[in-house]
Amino acid sequence: MSDINLRFYEALNDFLPRNRKKRKFTVPFRPRSSIKDMIESVGVPHTEVDLILVNGHSVEFSYIAEPDDQVSIYPVFEALDISDVTRLRPEPLRHIRFVSDTHLGKLARYLRLFGFDTLYSNIWKDDELAEIAVRGKKRELLTRDHGLLKRSKVTHGYFIRSDKPALQIREVLTKFDLYRSVKPFTRCIPCNGLIHAITKDQVIEELPDSVSKTFDKFSVCEDCKKIYWKGSHYDHMQRIIDDLLEEQ
Repeated sequence: MSDINLRFYEALNDFLPRNRKKRKFTVPFRPRSSIKDMIESVGVPHTEVDLILVNGHSVEFSYIAEPDDQVSIYPVFEALDISDVTRLRPEPLRHIRFVSDTHLGKLARYLRLFGFDTLYSNIWKDDELAEIAVRGKKRELLTRDHGLLKRSKVTHGYFIRSDKPALQIREVLTKFDLYRSVKPFTRCIPCNGLIHAITKDQVIEELPDSVSKTFDKFSVCEDCKKIYWKGSHYDHMQRIIDDLLEEQ
């Protein structure tokens, strides 16, 4: 029986066993199997793939593999426009928006703190997450669930490698080349709404006496109407931001 020759590059090797990392290996040829099915059969979610070359030519996920094909699979190039080469998607996801699965609540809060549009709910089921990711303005689905990324409906997604929130936010900012796009304190951390400045007179009746006597500058969330000021909690969040950005 003939084989198919596969070679995965860069971060895609995270999903492979040691004996298949960073080298060419073979899998049995299966008639009428799409290249997408063959890629996912070895453990790599299709959402992590941005370019497939078969015998040197770019192909779509629907390509039907043939005996002795030489297949090179490359990861998502969010920081590099390869639209003239890849055939996998009609257009790349350039204006990054996120939706986080139910296990990544702290990461979602970090992303909002840094100004990134990030949807999150701890009650969403996998079907809902997949639907949200592709609805309207497509979103990058962040998850630690391989199976969720293998759903055919999901076109953009990323498997979070770390299980620690402080490392997860670094991972996402690095993966999507977002350090230059950070806009702290522009989104509401609890609800993801945009924040804008508001005068003290407009909110004074809603402020605790100690706050109204101490602070003069305020902001409000357009959606949930939460009021913000630069108190001790602000100082704590600013230190988090400074510590992370100083490493770049």
